Amino acid sequence: MQIDARGFGCPKPVMMAEKALSQIDEGTIEVLVDNEASVKNLSRFATKQGMYVETSKEDTYWTVKIVKGYPCEIESASGGQPLKYERREKDIFMIIGTDTLGKEEELGKILMKGFIETMKVTKELPHTIFFLNAGVKLTTVNEETVSILKEIEDIGVEIFSCGTCLKYYNLEDELKVGYRGTTNHIVEGIKDFKKVVWV
Repeated sequence: MQIDARGFGCPKPVMMAEKALSQIDEGTIEVLVDNEASVKNLSRFATKQGMYVETSKEDTYWTVKIVKGYPCEIESASGGQPLKYERREKDIFMIIGTDTLGKEEELGKILMKGFIETMKVTKELPHTIFFLNAGVKLTTVNEETVSILKEIEDIGVEIFSCGTCLKYYNLEDELKVGYRGTTNHIVEGIKDFKKVVWV
Protein backbone atom coordinates (compact mmCIF):
# COMPACT_ATOMS: atom_id res chain seq x y z
CA MET A 1 0.00 0.00 0.00
CA GLN A 2 1.40 3.38 -0.96
CA ILE A 3 0.36 6.66 0.67
CA ASP A 4 1.21 9.96 -0.97
CA ALA A 5 1.67 12.46 1.87
CA ARG A 6 3.71 14.92 -0.18
CA GLY A 7 2.62 18.49 0.41
CA PHE A 8 1.51 17.79 3.97
CA GLY A 9 3.35 18.96 7.07
CA CYS A 10 3.44 17.12 10.38
CA PRO A 11 1.51 15.55 11.95
CA LYS A 12 -0.61 14.74 8.87
CA PRO A 13 1.75 12.09 7.33
CA VAL A 14 1.90 10.23 10.66
CA MET A 15 -1.89 10.34 10.99
CA MET A 16 -2.26 8.98 7.44
CA ALA A 17 0.22 6.17 8.17
CA GLU A 18 -1.47 5.33 11.47
CA LYS A 19 -4.88 5.08 9.77
CA ALA A 20 -3.52 2.79 7.04
CA LEU A 21 -1.72 0.54 9.51
CA SER A 22 -4.84 0.22 11.67
CA GLN A 23 -6.61 -1.38 8.69
CA ILE A 24 -4.15 -4.28 8.34
CA ASP A 25 -2.99 -7.04 10.70
CA GLU A 26 0.31 -7.41 8.92
CA GLY A 27 1.90 -6.04 5.80
CA THR A 28 3.86 -3.14 4.38
CA ILE A 29 2.99 0.45 3.65
CA GLU A 30 5.10 3.05 1.87
CA VAL A 31 4.62 6.70 2.74
CA LEU A 32 5.88 9.36 0.32
CA VAL A 33 6.87 12.66 1.98
CA ASP A 34 8.70 15.76 0.81
CA ASN A 35 10.24 17.04 4.04
CA GLU A 36 12.83 15.61 6.39
CA ALA A 37 10.81 16.40 9.54
CA SER A 38 8.08 14.00 8.36
CA VAL A 39 10.70 11.32 7.67
CA LYS A 40 11.98 11.59 11.25
CA ASN A 41 8.49 11.64 12.77
CA LEU A 42 7.34 8.63 10.75
CA SER A 43 10.48 6.70 11.68
CA ARG A 44 10.01 7.55 15.35
CA PHE A 45 6.34 6.58 15.22
CA ALA A 46 7.07 3.21 13.62
CA THR A 47 9.95 2.40 15.96
CA LYS A 48 7.87 3.36 18.99
CA GLN A 49 5.17 0.92 17.83
CA GLY A 50 7.74 -1.88 17.47
CA MET A 51 7.63 -1.91 13.68
CA TYR A 52 10.42 -2.15 11.13
CA VAL A 53 11.10 1.09 9.26
CA GLU A 54 13.33 1.85 6.30
CA THR A 55 13.77 5.14 4.42
CA SER A 56 15.13 5.97 0.99
CA LYS A 57 15.73 9.31 -0.72
CA GLU A 58 14.53 10.02 -4.24
CA ASP A 59 15.17 13.23 -6.22
CA THR A 60 12.59 15.45 -4.54
CA TYR A 61 11.00 13.23 -1.90
CA TRP A 62 11.53 10.37 0.56
CA THR A 63 9.90 6.94 0.75
CA VAL A 64 9.32 5.64 4.27
CA LYS A 65 8.64 1.91 4.33
CA ILE A 66 6.88 0.56 7.46
CA VAL A 67 6.38 -3.15 8.07
CA LYS A 68 3.72 -4.33 10.53
CA GLY A 69 3.05 -7.73 12.04
CA TYR A 70 6.10 -9.74 10.99
CA PRO A 71 8.76 -11.14 13.33
CA CYS A 72 11.14 -8.56 14.72
CA GLU A 73 14.11 -10.10 12.92
CA ILE A 74 13.93 -9.01 9.28
CA GLU A 75 16.54 -9.52 6.60
CA SER A 76 18.11 -6.27 5.48
CA ALA A 77 17.35 -4.97 2.00
CA SER A 78 20.96 -5.48 0.97
CA GLY A 79 20.78 -9.17 1.83
CA GLY A 80 23.22 -8.85 4.71
CA GLN A 81 22.74 -9.68 8.36
CA PRO A 82 19.16 -9.52 9.66
CA LEU A 83 18.21 -6.33 11.49
CA LYS A 84 16.73 -6.71 14.95
CA TYR A 85 14.01 -4.35 16.18
CA GLU A 86 12.59 -4.58 19.68
CA ARG A 87 9.77 -2.73 21.37
CA ARG A 88 11.37 -1.21 24.47
CA GLU A 89 9.42 -1.41 27.68
CA LYS A 90 8.00 1.92 28.83
CA ASP A 91 9.73 1.83 32.18
CA ILE A 92 11.01 5.33 32.97
CA PHE A 93 9.98 8.71 31.58
CA MET A 94 12.53 11.33 32.64
CA ILE A 95 11.82 15.06 32.60
CA ILE A 96 14.82 17.40 32.86
CA GLY A 97 13.72 20.97 33.57
CA THR A 98 17.07 22.66 34.13
CA ASP A 99 20.57 22.82 32.69
CA THR A 100 22.17 22.69 36.15
CA LEU A 101 21.98 20.49 39.24
CA GLY A 102 21.74 22.51 42.44
CA LYS A 103 21.85 26.26 43.10
CA GLU A 104 25.48 27.04 42.22
CA GLU A 105 25.34 27.58 38.45
CA GLU A 106 28.88 26.70 37.37
CA LEU A 107 29.09 23.69 39.65
CA GLY A 108 25.57 22.71 38.63
CA LYS A 109 26.54 22.58 34.95
CA ILE A 110 29.47 20.29 35.78
CA LEU A 111 27.19 18.06 37.83
CA MET A 112 24.55 17.92 35.09
CA LYS A 113 27.12 16.85 32.50
CA GLY A 114 28.39 14.22 34.95
CA PHE A 115 24.86 12.97 35.58
CA ILE A 116 24.11 12.52 31.87
CA GLU A 117 27.51 10.95 31.26
CA THR A 118 27.01 8.49 34.12
CA MET A 119 23.66 7.39 32.68
CA LYS A 120 25.39 6.66 29.37
CA VAL A 121 28.37 4.81 30.85
CA THR A 122 26.35 2.66 33.27
CA LYS A 123 23.57 2.07 30.68
CA GLU A 124 21.06 3.01 33.39
CA LEU A 125 18.89 4.76 30.84
CA PRO A 126 15.23 5.78 30.76
CA HIS A 127 13.01 4.97 27.81
CA THR A 128 12.40 8.67 27.09
CA ILE A 129 13.93 11.99 28.17
CA PHE A 130 11.93 15.20 27.84
CA PHE A 131 13.81 18.51 28.23
CA LEU A 132 11.89 21.62 29.23
CA ASN A 133 12.53 25.13 30.57
CA ALA A 134 16.30 25.80 30.69
CA GLY A 135 16.86 22.09 30.14
CA VAL A 136 16.53 22.68 26.38
CA LYS A 137 19.96 24.32 26.47
CA LEU A 138 21.37 20.82 26.98
CA THR A 139 20.08 19.71 23.56
CA THR A 140 21.00 22.93 21.75
CA VAL A 141 23.85 25.24 22.81
CA ASN A 142 25.72 23.04 25.29
CA GLU A 143 28.04 21.15 22.93
CA GLU A 144 29.38 18.88 25.68
CA THR A 145 25.97 17.55 26.65
CA VAL A 146 24.77 17.43 23.03
CA SER A 147 27.56 14.99 22.12
CA ILE A 148 26.72 12.73 25.08
CA LEU A 149 23.00 12.87 24.35
CA LYS A 150 23.61 11.88 20.72
CA GLU A 151 25.32 8.73 21.97
CA ILE A 152 22.41 8.06 24.34
CA GLU A 153 19.96 8.55 21.48
CA ASP A 154 21.97 6.08 19.35
CA ILE A 155 21.52 3.49 22.11
CA GLY A 156 17.76 3.82 21.68
CA VAL A 157 16.58 6.48 24.12
CA GLU A 158 13.88 8.81 22.76
CA ILE A 159 14.75 12.49 23.31
CA PHE A 160 12.41 15.45 23.07
CA SER A 161 12.76 19.18 23.76
CA CYS A 162 9.82 21.42 24.64
CA GLY A 163 8.87 23.48 21.57
CA THR A 164 7.53 26.38 23.64
CA CYS A 165 10.77 26.46 25.64
CA LEU A 166 12.91 26.43 22.50
CA LYS A 167 10.92 29.39 21.20
CA TYR A 168 11.18 31.25 24.53
CA TYR A 169 14.99 30.96 24.54
CA ASN A 170 15.17 31.66 20.78
CA LEU A 171 16.71 28.22 20.21
CA GLU A 172 14.26 26.79 17.67
CA ASP A 173 16.95 26.56 14.98
CA GLU A 174 19.59 25.25 17.37
CA LEU A 175 18.15 21.82 18.22
CA LYS A 176 20.99 19.33 17.68
CA VAL A 177 19.69 16.09 19.18
CA GLY A 178 16.24 14.54 19.42
CA TYR A 179 12.96 16.05 18.34
CA ARG A 180 10.75 19.00 19.15
CA GLY A 181 8.12 17.95 21.69
CA THR A 182 4.92 19.25 23.25
CA THR A 183 3.20 19.03 26.62
CA ASN A 184 1.26 16.09 25.16
CA HIS A 185 4.43 14.03 25.60
CA ILE A 186 4.41 14.85 29.32
CA VAL A 187 0.73 14.03 29.76
CA GLU A 188 1.08 10.76 27.83
CA GLY A 189 4.28 9.94 29.70
CA ILE A 190 2.62 10.30 33.10
CA LYS A 191 -0.19 8.03 31.92
CA ASP A 192 1.75 5.40 29.95
CA PHE A 193 5.02 4.89 31.83
CA LYS A 194 5.64 2.89 34.96
CA LYS A 195 7.67 5.68 36.55
CA VAL A 196 8.13 9.42 35.90
CA VAL A 197 11.34 11.01 37.17
CA TRP A 198 11.78 14.83 37.40
CA VAL A 199 15.27 16.34 37.47
